[in-house]
Amino acid sequence: MHRFARCFPLILGLGLLPAGSLRAEEPVSFKNQIAPLLINKCLACHGEQDPKGEYQIHTFERVLKDGYSGSPVISAGKPDESELLRLIASEEPEERMPKEADPLSPEQVALVRRWIEEGAKYDADDPKATLASIVPPATHPAAPPEYRVALPVTALAFSPDGARLAAAGYHEVTVWNPNDGALLQRIGNIAERVYGLAYSSDGALLAVAAGTPGSLGEVRLFSTADGSLVRHLVSLSDSALDVAFSPDGAKLAACAADRSIRVFDVATGAQEVLIEDHADWVMAIAWSPDGSKLASASRDKTAKVFDAKTGDAIITYPGHAEIVYSVDFNADGTQVLTSGRDKKIHVWSVAEAKLVGDIGGYGQDVLAVDCQGGQIFSCSADHTVRQHALDSRAETRNYAGHADWVYALAYHDGLKRLATGGYDGEVRVWNVADGAPIATFKAAPGLK
Repeated sequence: MHRFARCFPLILGLGLLPAGSLRAEEPVSFKNQIAPLLINKCLACHGEQDPKGEYQIHTFERVLKDGYSGSPVISAGKPDESELLRLIASEEPEERMPKEADPLSPEQVALVRRWIEEGAKYDADDPKATLASIVPPATHPAAPPEYRVALPVTALAFSPDGARLAAAGYHEVTVWNPNDGALLQRIGNIAERVYGLAYSSDGALLAVAAGTPGSLGEVRLFSTADGSLVRHLVSLSDSALDVAFSPDGAKLAACAADRSIRVFDVATGAQEVLIEDHADWVMAIAWSPDGSKLASASRDKTAKVFDAKTGDAIITYPGHAEIVYSVDFNADGTQVLTSGRDKKIHVWSVAEAKLVGDIGGYGQDVLAVDCQGGQIFSCSADHTVRQHALDSRAETRNYAGHADWVYALAYHDGLKRLATGGYDGEVRVWNVADGAPIATFKAAPGLK
């Protein structure tokens, strides 16, 4: 079971984007109307990997190709000869698409019919581009005023001054006082689930990696002052899973379930580097202390180190032989720490990808690792939070209290504060100096 598998049953389906209010004489826009509909209703089953019926829709080029049935999926100008329209309009539940989901509304079916009648035209630039990359940035639904259930805390981040703790929410990031668990801020207009959070070094920006599994991924920058959207950096065909600012704050790295690693210029939002070296989801990303390298953790059972400027691969570490969930550098950048499904933390050299030592004793997957101040902090699906000395790899403290999987952690070295978040929505904050608990709360506004 991978890191987010237990989250999926709690994730509610996205509502379809509105068809729009174009005048009747205006042609239907593929990028503005049809592509968002396909992303929300079809992409999960007909994406790039393991598409059902051998039919893919992750690009316009693939939308036009036939699946295993051999019938024309789309016949431009001939809606009644188009298999796609027949399936979405069918009144037979066993035949109608999408399966196991609400059918398209009559208005949406009519929209697809009109688009086909008009010639099934493409109005973006590159027909090989992913649908997610051509649609306008979405305005997402508002988070519920009060949560009925607590959601898994899949990401946490301390502000640079340690006065705020950001946590993953539903269509939002919630921000809390780590000293008493008081809710300070709610930042909305975010995709369904949040998987990665990072504050800029000056605390002015919050980077968010979010998405809907199999359908949409986004990386966005928000103002911490008022929660407004500063910049939408990229839309992806699958969830964005992690973000990290470079040590000088000038760049932002992001990784995603579409196998990609991207580096953006923070000031302009321009994408400067694209890395597609992994064979599966890239779960986590980390900068070397000097900002020259990036290390990654992947579901393809490897961890890698890249040149951050060129994107060239430097070295691959295959030692886990299982899914790798988390990654970090040591203080001088000569070693990388990775953790994963093999229930261990591996410490290995950047120069040779050679194992220096490992840390075991976990009962389940080690889901996150953070190395700061000569200490290694980790959390696991076995409900534990642990601290080890980097030099000896000896356990120095075990932080007890979580009753469920512990997905996320954040450490503030200046204040010696450790925060962890669990599957049950519980956040715990400790004083690392003496191990004393400081606050415990559910990261779910209004939950009774």
